[in-house]
Amino acid sequence: MLSDLSRDLVSRKISPVELLNDTLARIDKHDGTIRAFIDVEREQALKAAEASAKRHAEGKALSPYDGIPLGVKDNIVTAGRVTQCASKILDGFVSPYSATVIEKLQALGFITMGRLNMDEFAMGSSTENSAFQKTRNPFDTERAPGGSSGGSAAAVAAGFLPVALGSDTGGSIRQPAAFCGLAGLKPTYGTVSRFGLVAFASSLDQIGPLAHTISDVEIIHNAIKGHDPKDSTTMPDSAYQKWSGSLGDIRLGIDENMLEGLSPEVRESFDKTLTFLKGKVKSVQSVHLANQKFGIPVYYLTATSEASANLSRFDGIRYGHRAANAKNLNEVYERSRTEGFGPEVKRRILLGTYALSSGYYDAFYGKAQAVRALIQKDYSDAFTKVDAILMPCTPSTAFKLGEKTSDPVQMYLSDVLTVGASLAGVPALSVPGPATGLPIGMQLQGPNFSEDRLFALGRAIEAEFPQKRAQLT
Repeated sequence: MLSDLSRDLVSRKISPVELLNDTLARIDKHDGTIRAFIDVEREQALKAAEASAKRHAEGKALSPYDGIPLGVKDNIVTAGRVTQCASKILDGFVSPYSATVIEKLQALGFITMGRLNMDEFAMGSSTENSAFQKTRNPFDTERAPGGSSGGSAAAVAAGFLPVALGSDTGGSIRQPAAFCGLAGLKPTYGTVSRFGLVAFASSLDQIGPLAHTISDVEIIHNAIKGHDPKDSTTMPDSAYQKWSGSLGDIRLGIDENMLEGLSPEVRESFDKTLTFLKGKVKSVQSVHLANQKFGIPVYYLTATSEASANLSRFDGIRYGHRAANAKNLNEVYERSRTEGFGPEVKRRILLGTYALSSGYYDAFYGKAQAVRALIQKDYSDAFTKVDAILMPCTPSTAFKLGEKTSDPVQMYLSDVLTVGASLAGVPALSVPGPATGLPIGMQLQGPNFSEDRLFALGRAIEAEFPQKRAQLT
């Protein structure tokens, strides 16, 4: 936990350099199997640790967390370091600037180290779409860690790092957190700056933390949230209000329709969690997110359309991969993108371009936005009656590597319980629920800016159902 590491650093029980060396030793021992890191960035991390040690020695630590290593998903840029989004199209791209979240964390002394593996351009649910490697679940290395932030989840679950940053577009923090027995937060849209996050779907993307505990997630979220003049979609700081209530004030909502098709072990975990919370909250009420059943098609039309627009900049001209021996400009575009993008990214670009094309825009993208507005209204109506909604993160536990790669639709359906909160822009927290085998994640969703309330609920679940850690040999 961050609090424990902070105490040891402040008391000089361990130095930042010793902490980093312990981190690197564990990575060296086990990441050959897990494959969470694309690049560990040892030299930069060591220089940062030495600078942190000097500050501690002089009594000038930047914060209680000065010297703690933190992992970064490969779509969040850091000045002077390579960022590739796990894609060949960005081969060797070195960012000239840092993401706002990186600047905020480095200002507190966190050592942002390593590029963590992901599905290429954050497009996937298993981290099998990376151009470089497949990441494995530390609880069972034959299974997926989830995606697209699978490298971030695996790095924390394997004990390489206490916390890591991921990005969530339709569940890409919550689903890998659930598969790897972690807490993970998709914040309210606009509470965390997207400046420096390579865009997938701009109206959906949000940066958030993954960690072993709710408290650690809360620490990182509080550090990175806030208005950013470099991101016009961020909310003013006056929008945030500290919640000072108690669990006994919370009205909890359940939508029975969202519980259909769950595996027996996930349903059992949900029922145990609900039974526990009934004794803690003010009330449990039924809600009906009537249009949630359209969540998958609405999400994939929205996300692929925005991806088609955002990824048009990767053309072999400005940066990244450029095909050799192209004879004209059109051939540069065509060959560079053909060679640089992987199959899933190509699939989504094609789907999005089709949905935005003349004659189909109103029938597909336009219709999807109309239904998205209905999904947002469903959530808005529900939150007039309840303060939070409980549902699982995923219909099943982690699936085996290769199990769904041949059927993209089945892979897309693994997001069925997470896309609704993304489309509505509301916060959603994954917290490990009771499980006897593989980890199972419970999901808490709330109205805008209700993260504090979700953290309180999550801490109660966490305390009642302690989680085992992955054991690596």
